[in-house]
This record gives sequence, structure tokens and C-alpha cells, in this order.
Amino acid sequence: MNLSRPLAALLGTAAVAHAVAPAFVDAIVPPQLPGTRRFWTYASGVAEGAVAAAVAVPRTRRLGGYAAAALFTAVFPANVQMALDWSDKPVRQRAIAYGRLPLQVPLVLWALRVARG
Repeated sequence: MNLSRPLAALLGTAAVAHAVAPAFVDAIVPPQLPGTRRFWTYASGVAEGAVAAAVAVPRTRRLGGYAAAALFTAVFPANVQMALDWSDKPVRQRAIAYGRLPLQVPLVLWALRVARG
């Protein structure tokens, strides 16, 4: 099974989401980062788009897979921020926020598997 196509699709979809619904992403950007939250929203969206393209192209797939693993690791603090911010939300929303945290592990492993071919 070719795992690179669904990974590229996931990253591409995330990139588009950053552009069309930036307010959601803005809200989970850790406030400790320098600059505006919108800057980080767009920068991470561009990174996701570039990594999606790298994963999709066989010649750059290995580098793209490693870049995807790094990206999934880099955005983990935003998921922590979301979990902290949503700790007083209704149970369903808390479950979503907390569920995103361990999801990063299989995403990183998936990206590494794509990188290693």
C-alpha cells in the first residue's frame, strides 16, 4: 500500500484549512511564540503545503517524509495549547482536544515510514 498519497492529501488538506479558516488555527497558536498568531497560522500552512508536495513527488518523497515527521513534532505545542484552552469546555470538545495529543505519535511514525520507503 502506498502510504505517501494519503499523507500528502492530509497535509494538503491541512494547508488549505489554514488558508480558508485561519481563525481556528490562530486560537491554538501558543502565545509564547514571537510575532502574531496569524503569521504562525499562515507559515505553518505554507509549510504543510510544501511538505505535502514533497511527499507527493517520488524524487523528494524521502525528504518530504522526514520533513513531515518534523512538522508533526513542531505543531505538537499547538495541540497542547488547545488542550489547555479547552480544559473547561464540554466533554465532547475536551475529548477532541485531548485526543489530538496522542494522535501526533502515529502521524510521526507514518511520516517516518513514508521517508524510509
